[in-house]
Parts: sequence; C-alpha cells; structure tokens
Amino acid sequence: MFMNDYFIVFPEGDAQEVPARLPLNSLVDINGRELPLPLPTNRMIAFRVSRIKVNENRGGNETYHYLELMSARELDPFVRP
Repeated sequence: MFMNDYFIVFPEGDAQEVPARLPLNSLVDINGRELPLPLPTNRMIAFRVSRIKVNENRGGNETYHYLELMSARELDPFVRP
C-alpha cells in the first residue's frame, strides 16, 4: 500500500501531522488549517508555508511544510479594511 503523509514543521523544529497538502505561501493557523481571507484582525497567531520538502520512500511519500511565524505588521495586507 502506498501512503502519503503530510506534516507541518514549526520554526522551533517541532513537527505535527496534518490531513492534507498545503499550498506554498498559504497562511495557516497553529493546527495547520488554512486561514480564510480576509483576516478579521492582525492580532492572531498565523504562519506562512515558506518551504515544502517531499521525502519519497518505497511505501509512500512524506511531505514536510516548513512554517514561518508572521508578525502583526506582516499580516496587515491580509486584514479586512
């Protein structure tokens, strides 16, 4: 059986499994779910998928989504006016 596993990797190096692949440069919450745009406020914990790495193995693939913490100033363009 061929398996696809997906993980998010936090800036500190901790990894957590997520149910599906995430697009590059998407904004996600701390659980790895995509945030709906526009955001209600810039005062929230949000990460950007900055890099994706795929490890191909004999029985399946492991996809790692590396996250970058976004500051309030970086979230300003995504906030509802």
